[in-house]
Amino acid sequence: MLPTLFISHGSPMLALEPGASEAPLKRLAAELPRPKAILVVSAHWETPDLRVTSSPRPDTWHDFYGFPPELYAVQYPAPGSPELAQRVVELLAADQLPASLDAERPLDHGAWVPLSLMYPAADIPVVQLSLPSRLGPAMQERVGKALRQLRVEGYLLIGSGSITHNLGELDWHAGPEVIAPWAKAFRDWMVEKLVANDDQALLDYRRQAPSAVRNHPRDEHLLPLYFAHGAGGPQLNIEHSGFTLGALGMDIYRFG
Repeated sequence: MLPTLFISHGSPMLALEPGASEAPLKRLAAELPRPKAILVVSAHWETPDLRVTSSPRPDTWHDFYGFPPELYAVQYPAPGSPELAQRVVELLAADQLPASLDAERPLDHGAWVPLSLMYPAADIPVVQLSLPSRLGPAMQERVGKALRQLRVEGYLLIGSGSITHNLGELDWHAGPEVIAPWAKAFRDWMVEKLVANDDQALLDYRRQAPSAVRNHPRDEHLLPLYFAHGAGGPQLNIEHSGFTLGALGMDIYRFG
């Protein structure tokens, strides 16, 4: 059975300048059994309801601006998997979670940037599941649990977001040794509650965690963590831990 992953994907420049994230992502790809296909919940596909990409050949979407031309030249031509998309819809429906197929949606950078480091050959099919962010952490836990069976069937489930994500308070001149105390305190609290499997606290993180709103003015980048946790179960392995730009958490977690 495959585990699930939560990947803090950082800036889109991770595709060209992976820094400390490169080694753990490559190691995971080498250690894990080769997946039949990959299902990604990205912070960058927010919808009011659940949607699943179903194109057999999804495009690479450069859904950002202000970056070097080299980044816009990067392509990740992984095939899609209509078969996996249909299976996702079936499993969600079994848990009274209606989802629709979307044959037009391309792969956003929350999906293709980390995958370009893990599986650079782009030869494993990729499907994205949208993030109904207004429904909060409990919905993502439920969605993850509804799709847990996919791990047994040979699919890799990934939540792609960020353990902390306040772009307005980043220090663009900070070296790797600079870590904002309020960001570290939040990350440490989240890890503590994950290790303790304290679901009540995790689901109520916005009130209980230190500097929760400061770390996540909106929580779309944290919600993929709940998807990975719901699908993977309580066993946590921290594959990478660190910060960039002072307060942008780059942690990578494995569940199950």
